[in-house]
Amino acid sequence: MEFVITGSVAYDYLMRFPGRFRDHILPDQLDSLSVSFLAESMRRERGGVAANVAYTMKLLGADPLILATVGNDFGDYRRWLEEQGLRTDQIVEIPDELTATFFVSTDLDQNQIANFYSGAMGYARHYSLESRNLTSAGMVMISPNDPTAMLSYAAECKRLSIPFAFDPSQQLARLDGDDLRQSVPGAALLLCNEYELAMIQNKTGWSREDILGMVDALVLTLGKQGSVIYTDGDEIPIPAAALERVDDPTGAGDAYRGGFFAARMAGLSWPVCGRVGALCSAYALEQTGTTTHRFTVDEFISRYEGVFGAEPSLAGLRKPEAAHSEA
Repeated sequence: MEFVITGSVAYDYLMRFPGRFRDHILPDQLDSLSVSFLAESMRRERGGVAANVAYTMKLLGADPLILATVGNDFGDYRRWLEEQGLRTDQIVEIPDELTATFFVSTDLDQNQIANFYSGAMGYARHYSLESRNLTSAGMVMISPNDPTAMLSYAAECKRLSIPFAFDPSQQLARLDGDDLRQSVPGAALLLCNEYELAMIQNKTGWSREDILGMVDALVLTLGKQGSVIYTDGDEIPIPAAALERVDDPTGAGDAYRGGFFAARMAGLSWPVCGRVGALCSAYALEQTGTTTHRFTVDEFISRYEGVFGAEPSLAGLRKPEAAHSEA
């Protein structure tokens, strides 16, 4: 079953601030806020939600397809994706634009202040699933992207009866209540954190129960408290995975999604999918950069069993030829 990820592909500029943002923000002066934080380090990494999710899925043996628009500076990134075994034939280059760029500064408490330049991502609205011959997809993930494109993909999936996962995340600020009322109902999955869920409820007037009645499953991430999967009337708590260290929080949510969907595409149960996502998130937290964590499937299974206990169904993550060779 082909898994298509629509969303951003971007360059990330990751900066470190050796203090705490809260110590330099005056609550009674927010109407005239003007602050500058001197970073002690900066790295440029490959990122973007669609690419981040696809990267982690690939580590776990899945073969996702990225549908995205990028700029004329994408050449080295494209080569790198192909070196990781990811297909790039649905990544469309816009000649006169730069690839989307994410600038983020992280403080000592892992709080972040970020800016995002959309660049070529703004052209995603011009490329539909039909125009790219992707109407046979078994699942489409609609992740943060050009807002118009996100709404168009949701409408297209509904019209073509393609199951889709809706993950508005960073673009919730750009989506109003009507946008959400058009896109959320009918989703196979809705993914968000507690704050994002509250924003959806505030903008639409929906209760959590209303939302649960509109989607097949709600995946709610809770940071250090893990996550919860709501589906078929069940509430499935997922613990966070133990960390060896915390290096950088950027991309942890994308890694969770990559692990979750790789497990889901392998036919694993909801609880296992959540725990696979949690462990992938831990791998990302332990590295700087959104696509710098690495592991083999066997290494992943070994660590999973050390954290959560034995799980025979994880053998389903292995490629058929690998499983056959080990038999």
